[in-house]
Amino acid sequence: MVDKRIIEQVLAEQYEELVELQNVELCTRKEEAEIDLDSNLAQVVIGVRRSGKSTLCYNVLKAHKDKFAYVNFDDERFQDMQTSDLNTVLEVLYKVYGDFKYLFLDEIQNIDGWHLFVNRLLRQRMHIIVTGSNAKLLSGELATHLTGRNDQIELYPFSFVDWCHCKGVDLESKTTKAEAMRRAAFDEYLKQGGFPELLNAKNKTRYIGNLVNNILKRDIEQRHKIKYVEAFEQLAHHLMNIAPATIVESELASVVGIKSNHTVNNYINFLKEAYLMLGIKKFSNKSRQRVRAEKVYPIDVALMDSRQDAFAGENVGWRLETIVYIELLRRNRPINRDVYYYKNDSGYEADFVVCRDNVVEEIYQVSYDISKEKTLKREMRGLLTASKETRCNNLYLITDFQREEVIVEDKTVHIVPAYEWLIN
Repeated sequence: MVDKRIIEQVLAEQYEELVELQNVELCTRKEEAEIDLDSNLAQVVIGVRRSGKSTLCYNVLKAHKDKFAYVNFDDERFQDMQTSDLNTVLEVLYKVYGDFKYLFLDEIQNIDGWHLFVNRLLRQRMHIIVTGSNAKLLSGELATHLTGRNDQIELYPFSFVDWCHCKGVDLESKTTKAEAMRRAAFDEYLKQGGFPELLNAKNKTRYIGNLVNNILKRDIEQRHKIKYVEAFEQLAHHLMNIAPATIVESELASVVGIKSNHTVNNYINFLKEAYLMLGIKKFSNKSRQRVRAEKVYPIDVALMDSRQDAFAGENVGWRLETIVYIELLRRNRPINRDVYYYKNDSGYEADFVVCRDNVVEEIYQVSYDISKEKTLKREMRGLLTASKETRCNNLYLITDFQREEVIVEDKTVHIVPAYEWLIN
């Protein structure tokens, strides 16, 4: 239980923060169009902490020009809040904001039983926006909780386009200068990553360290009552340092000193639930094959900074591969297309295949530097093998700067610079 006076104090402070934002221009994002404020369904925005969920929702509500109320449950004074407190929260919101029909509930996953409260308000014709930092809110669990009364929007850290808009980078002009500026911007994005607050953070390393630590301790260790905390944190940092990596539970268990493969698997799932890591399954027409041999990527390249020689050689290639994967998710999940990686029994690989209902529609290979003939041949062989076995001819090789179309074995391969592909 939380004392009513505390609730009043917190909500009054949060109201003042909103007032201060009224004259501040915040970066807009294309995902804003996915939120339907006039819907009778709860609008649920999910993503990693500090990815910009609150700003996204605020922009939508502000543009709508109707009065709304706001509560952020990610406040240490609310840590003991229970479902029974939520009606008190509603009462105080009416006291602070007056009458309203739009309600923004930020980081609501912290409250057990929140769905009962939201369901009641939906029945009363309240328009609800909900944000959370736990992927379970996007699972079948959410559909059960809200009896199918929800629209779901997944938000990642800034895309390269978002990042350029905030930095004032010209994405339209075809001049040599404009193109050079876009390339320079991408080099910076490749190093810095897309967490919005990194744009103004003075100590970027400390910011990411604090963010990761906060997610590990508050969103995972406390929530799931992790028994082997040291081993869990070691596993998390190890995965961020070796990603993208294929998951082999027995190997990871040995590295961090955990005896149970099952425990390792649980820990990895917790990291994915908190959006620190993203999983990708192997493409196969057999569902059993997809479950095995999962790979993981960090949610943003900023999480890869602590690895040795983070910006050298192969590590830069892995950063580019991570950016491409997240962009493919950003583009394809809202239109019900799936992203897998491809690897056949002979060991030929393609980084990503994009599918709709098991039909492969696009194949992507990612290689930062294809100047060496050996590298180019390897990447092409993976693309062509995947193309033949999946009968897909939309083939792309994403690289640092090279741009051309080449015909290999009667198939056209589009070689595209990353910065150009990301803005088109």
